[in-house]
Amino acid sequence: MKGVLAYLALRLGVGLVGLLPGSVARFLGSLGGRIWHAFAKGRRSMAQRHMRRVLGGAADVEDAARTVVTSYGRYWAEALLARSRRVPEMMRTTSVEGIERLVEARDRGEGMIYALPHMGNWEAAAPIAVDLGVPVVAVAEKLGNERITDWFTRMRAAFGIEIVLATGSASVMRALESALAENKAVALLSDRDLRGRGVEVEFFGETTTLPPGPATLALRTGAPLLPVGCYFTDNGHHVVVHPRLEIPDAGSRSEKVAEMTQALANKLEEIVRVAPNQWHLVQPNWPSDREQG
Repeated sequence: MKGVLAYLALRLGVGLVGLLPGSVARFLGSLGGRIWHAFAKGRRSMAQRHMRRVLGGAADVEDAARTVVTSYGRYWAEALLARSRRVPEMMRTTSVEGIERLVEARDRGEGMIYALPHMGNWEAAAPIAVDLGVPVVAVAEKLGNERITDWFTRMRAAFGIEIVLATGSASVMRALESALAENKAVALLSDRDLRGRGVEVEFFGETTTLPPGPATLALRTGAPLLPVGCYFTDNGHHVVVHPRLEIPDAGSRSEKVAEMTQALANKLEEIVRVAPNQWHLVQPNWPSDREQG
C-alpha cells in the first residue's frame, strides 16, 4: 500500500509541475533544495565532506554544500518537467563544446561510451546525441518500487534515453555491448560505485572504488570512452565532451581496466572542479564516509 501511495504522490507531483512554466518549476525546485538542506542533516553533512575534498580549506564549504542541494533541487524539478514536447526548448538553451567528437564517433560506426559524473542535469546530454542520429542507452538502478522504476524509465524516454535496469547479471553487459554494436551511445554515471566492488582509484585525494563498466566496455568493443560534463547555466545547460581516453598498450585486461579507470577518475575530478557546487553527490562515496555514517 505504501508503494502505491508513493507512486500516486509522485504522479500528482509530476502532473502539477508539468503545468508550470520551466522557470517557475526550476525556482521551486531550487527552493525545495534549500529547505531540504535545512532539515536533512545526514545529506548536508555528506555534501560538506565532499565539498571539502574538492575545495580544500580555501572556500566556504558550508555555502558550497548549500548550493549543491539547491542545484539538486533544480535537477529534480527538471526531471518532473520531462516531456517530449519540452525537448526542443531544452535544445535551444543547451550549448555544446566538443560536439565534433560525437560526430567523429558516429561516423566511425563503433558506438560511443559517455562517462558522466552526477553534474547539473546529466540527462540534458541525451537529446544532443539523438539529434545527431545517435540513440542513447543508459543503465539505471532498479528501485524497490516497481511503479516508480517504470516512471523513471518513461521520464528518461522523454529525453530520448533507453533504459537498461542494473540487475547485476551478465545480461546487462551483453545489452550494452549490443547497443554499441548498433552504433548507439551508452551513457554511464561513473563517479559512484553502487556495489562497492569496483576498481580501486585515487579520487580527490582519497582511495575509493569506481565502477569498472566504462573501461571494460571500451576494451571489449573498441568504442571510444568519452568523459562528459553537463552544467547548469542561468537559463539552460552547457555540455562538454572531452577527448576519448586512450586504451593502454601493455598489461593484462584487468591492469588495463584499472589504468583506464584511474585516468577516468582524474578526468572526472577536472569536470567536477569546473562547477563543484553542481556535483550532486550527497551519498557516502569513500570508505571514510561510511565509517563516519
